[in-house]
Amino acid sequence: MGIVKRITAACFAIGVAAVAPDLCAQTLKKIAQTNTITVSYRESAVPFSYLLTPHKPAGFSVDLTEAIIDAVRKQLGRPELHVAYLPVTGQNRIPLLVNGTYDLGCGSTTNNAARGKEVAFSISFFFAGTRVLVKRGSGIANYGDLAHKRVATVAGSTNQKVIEQYGQEHGLGIETVAGKDYGDALQLLLADRAEALALDDILLYGLKANASDPASLEVVGDTLQVEPYGCMVRKDDPAFKQLVDTTIARMMKSGEFTRLYEKWFEQPIPPKGITLGMPMSERLRANLSALSDKPER
Repeated sequence: MGIVKRITAACFAIGVAAVAPDLCAQTLKKIAQTNTITVSYRESAVPFSYLLTPHKPAGFSVDLTEAIIDAVRKQLGRPELHVAYLPVTGQNRIPLLVNGTYDLGCGSTTNNAARGKEVAFSISFFFAGTRVLVKRGSGIANYGDLAHKRVATVAGSTNQKVIEQYGQEHGLGIETVAGKDYGDALQLLLADRAEALALDDILLYGLKANASDPASLEVVGDTLQVEPYGCMVRKDDPAFKQLVDTTIARMMKSGEFTRLYEKWFEQPIPPKGITLGMPMSERLRANLSALSDKPER
């Protein structure tokens, strides 16, 4: 079967036959024509996506991505499909997806209404909220203690907006200092260029666990603005989003997703064999049945 016929058949198979073939086949056609799927990863988003060795990403999101890639191989009848991995940052992850540089991004990106205007999100696979990482003994226990202090964040992250908004609403005079990625933002804290680091709670635990001296750091503060993570795909491509959603839903229903979660959040992970010890939240457990892809707001 030719590429166009195979993709058109795939569109019918997943229930989007009423969509125009060129729109339906957008990403799948591109992948089939190049025999390559390009997927993004983050270099220091433990345990979702991080580098073990140069150009070798690992993590929960990487394993999830590979399951989706296998589904693409089966859908297109391309067992030899080539996979290209592209590192992205908080600033370029959305523009590079929109302009076609890569095809799928399962990382640590929160699904919110603003981003939903540019990209589409899969079924939510994690729920995180903003907290802060500080040096132990800093005297910082909650957000009121950040008054007139510098707080590191990652440029383009929702955390930057959340902490700035919180500071403004409470008259704290917080100064944010943005790093280009998670590792860079952590260095701002370690080098005393910031007194705290504001990120999603799970990312803070990952950075702390892999720091040279984990005991010198602690995660503090109430959880602000809990939001879902989802895989990003291009908008107006229902066939590819459906393939991604179908894969995640199958994994959630079969127990494969739970086993994958336990592997990365409850068991020792490379390279140091540290255990994050984060049981699945009630919100995520509920989504194993609800299969929601909705933003929080």
